[in-house]
Amino acid sequence: MQKQINIKNKRARFDYEILDKYTAGIVLAGTEIKSLRQGKASLSQSFCEFNEQGELFIINMQIDEYSHGGHFNHKPKAARKLLLNKNELKKLRKEVAVSGLTIVPLNVFINDKGLAKMNIALARGKKEYDKRETIKDRESKRNLARVKKDFNR
Repeated sequence: MQKQINIKNKRARFDYEILDKYTAGIVLAGTEIKSLRQGKASLSQSFCEFNEQGELFIINMQIDEYSHGGHFNHKPKAARKLLLNKNELKKLRKEVAVSGLTIVPLNVFINDKGLAKMNIALARGKKEYDKRETIKDRESKRNLARVKKDFNR
């Protein structure tokens, strides 16, 4: 059996304040899922948006071409459809339109059945001072862990 695939968007939690999380399916072609199972994907610079029909798509998600794909290979940065319940799509669309929130991808993983899933989040962009506060908290936790480690010796 293959190793567990979990591709993360590390910038999402730093740049955005996460308000609500959802798990969505992804519509992928054959070479896309094969490349994803090899771990050749990136979520940096990607975001989600609705089209005119009310369908949710992920934009700028990089899935590298499959090495054995030949001329049937996919486009690496194509828009890919996300699958959610109708009620979840309505709620997300309303929140984005009214509140000006953003939908950001958090991570992509393969579930137990072998299907590609994506955790997405309804998020609000952080201001510059919020980002500095996050860095300050992270450094203080790191220093505290260092002191505890030295104290236990």
